Amino acid sequence: MVDVRVTLKALVVLLAAGYVTSPAPAAAQGAMPAPPGEGAPAWPDADAAPRGEPGAAPPEPLPDDPDALLDMLAAEADPVEAGRLAREIEERWSHSGSDAIDLLLVRGRAAIEAGDLPRAVAHLTALTDHAPGFAAGWNARAEAFFLLERPGAALADLEQVLILEPRHFGALAGVGIVLDQLDRPEAALRAFRRAQEVYPAEENVAAAVARLEVQTGGRTL
Repeated sequence: MVDVRVTLKALVVLLAAGYVTSPAPAAAQGAMPAPPGEGAPAWPDADAAPRGEPGAAPPEPLPDDPDALLDMLAAEADPVEAGRLAREIEERWSHSGSDAIDLLLVRGRAAIEAGDLPRAVAHLTALTDHAPGFAAGWNARAEAFFLLERPGAALADLEQVLILEPRHFGALAGVGIVLDQLDRPEAALRAFRRAQEVYPAEENVAAAVARLEVQTGGRTL
């Protein structure tokens, strides 16, 4: 996320993201303890999604409609092809139709990457104020809030993402990551299962589901 970066050390969820366990930006490392248990996903990073072998035949052109791509993602079992679909979806979600709004998103993500989280929040708050219907802005600010140890604010922004885009796999995974950090394993499992329905080939989300099912006995109440 997204590059999502959407898109959790926040996953969260998901980002088009692949789910990786790579470290957070330098200034944010150690901001929050690792989620309970082994194998919890990190905040999603689309650039980390599996890619095809060098020299492979070029892939078939994909539809422009993100909803059509999400339908394909839900039916795709191959992690490499699913990663390509996820990156394409995130790319489409990253364009608001306004150059000025897109620039705020770029600047906010760059500030997260640089570890300047207050600046990231400033850019992304300007974005959400001016374009409240652009889910990528809420998703990016959720990551910044998470890294600032503000899980409540992160969850509120992720809720806005999911109001706008209920199948945002990065946000769904992000909710799972935040709830796991808050030691709410049953609610976290419910969120990760929803993420898995959207992006079933995502191996780190599958691992989180398996771990939490053992921890909770499969309960999601």
